Amino acid sequence: MSSNENSVSQETYDEGLSLVKAGQINTIEEYFERGYKIRDPQIVDLLLSKQREELVALSPVQKQTDAGEKTRIRAVVVIGDEEGHVGVGSGKATQVNDAIAKASRKAKLSIVPVRRGCGSWECKCNQPHSIPFRVDGKEGSVKIELYPAPKGLGLVAGDTMKVVLRLAGVKDVWSRSEGDTSTSISSVFATYKALKKTYTFITPEEWGV
Repeated sequence: MSSNENSVSQETYDEGLSLVKAGQINTIEEYFERGYKIRDPQIVDLLLSKQREELVALSPVQKQTDAGEKTRIRAVVVIGDEEGHVGVGSGKATQVNDAIAKASRKAKLSIVPVRRGCGSWECKCNQPHSIPFRVDGKEGSVKIELYPAPKGLGLVAGDTMKVVLRLAGVKDVWSRSEGDTSTSISSVFATYKALKKTYTFITPEEWGV
């Protein structure tokens, strides 16, 4: 990226941050709709007053260097407000606390809106307890499919998937998985990618016809 592009990106970010601080942008959705990208966790802290953070994975990672094997810690963190926003981040460092801090920062930078609804033909309560339609996400060899479920069913999903769904504010969902789902990190990111699609699809109600 050229210095001019960097300058434009910084100016755009500064403009977005100023609008948030001035109260002219009050939601994550509005921030994205105006074409801004989250480049600083401060944006998330200002727009999401309620945040919950959970550590879902912590493991050693070996790296071969000229001096021999070097061990680092990899942390994966999920952040959400349980009201339709969630982010996932991974961080590596030699110290556990540093790895978690890096993962937390990346999770905030990856925060996305999650469209919730009642897409199950068995329910039709029109409350935002599930997802409005089927979505899928893939990470590595793992593919996750999420389906709308009736109210009261709960989260029919793996434990690490449940963390992402719960912090996103999804209470009821069916799921189907393929690949090596014992790899919890891949399951977490695949679930996040699936939820991200709920806001990229246009529903019939939004066609404007």
